[in-house]
Amino acid sequence: MKRASIKYLLACLIILTPLFLGANCLPLTTYTSSLPSIADVVAKVKPSVVAINTELVTYDIFNRPYIEEGAGSGWIIDEDGIIVTNNHVVEGAETITVTLADGTTFPVDMSRVFTDSLSDLAVLEINTTGLTPADIGDSSAGVRVGDWVVAIGNPLGLGISAKEGIISRLEVSITISSGQTLYDVIETSAAINPGNSGGPLVNMEGEVIGITSAKIAMVGVEGMGYALSSNMAIPIINELMDTGYVVRPWLGVVLHPTYDGGALITYVVAGSPAAEAGLRTGDVITRLNAQEISTAYGLIQAIHSCQVGQRVEIVFLRGGVENITYATFIESPPP
Repeated sequence: MKRASIKYLLACLIILTPLFLGANCLPLTTYTSSLPSIADVVAKVKPSVVAINTELVTYDIFNRPYIEEGAGSGWIIDEDGIIVTNNHVVEGAETITVTLADGTTFPVDMSRVFTDSLSDLAVLEINTTGLTPADIGDSSAGVRVGDWVVAIGNPLGLGISAKEGIISRLEVSITISSGQTLYDVIETSAAINPGNSGGPLVNMEGEVIGITSAKIAMVGVEGMGYALSSNMAIPIINELMDTGYVVRPWLGVVLHPTYDGGALITYVVAGSPAAEAGLRTGDVITRLNAQEISTAYGLIQAIHSCQVGQRVEIVFLRGGVENITYATFIESPPP
């Protein structure tokens, strides 16, 4: 027993000696995290994030008017007072106020509110300058499932706060309502609650790669948050900033959001360019002009890269047989 005890003590000394004498005595494995400090990310982005409060008149069951208040988030895209948020945050509002990170509050000129309900995006303008715009990142290049992200916003209207998570899925398609499907959506484990809508989802460089939406999150289940990807959103935001509205070339089809191998048509609008071209429910579009089409989102991107009035060649499968037709895009009708 005595000899065993001595061996035990010697073993302990061998293990513990480096802790007392330093790493030069015996190499120790050290673990370092490649994750940057989330505090640094929040400190960089928070000055660019705003709280948005809305008021609208609604009526109770006795037709009596009352003021309904709402809260959301947004982020600064231009130092001259231009704010990005979700359409559903400001939809129907009669008054809107924006509160900056320093607590300063500005009323929004309602004539300077520009929205696109189809993409659930909106741009507001407040009368100030010298703001801190957020950096915008690429939501596709180098972005991987498992990457850390931070959602910053105004959850439940309680003030600006941050919530971390990872990217769970990329290029997700979410059907919000009949006739409205959002494409190229980022799924994240970061908690997205009412009030977060319109706030930025940022990478560890503090770049906006998504615009969070509680409206989309309500379609899913607990533990799933969603954000519109920056690559999808920025062209629409730029058009809202430049012209105040979005005009899209329109084919007139509803597509299956998750079908692979082409764009599967689930509905053709009567009198639309698609109907005049002879397209039918069940057809699968595989090429638009020279561009190969493998998904619904791919077809939408291809259409949006065209012009109103442009005539295009459409290759499609019907019953496994390849066919060719032609359509001329018209301006998209109001959503």
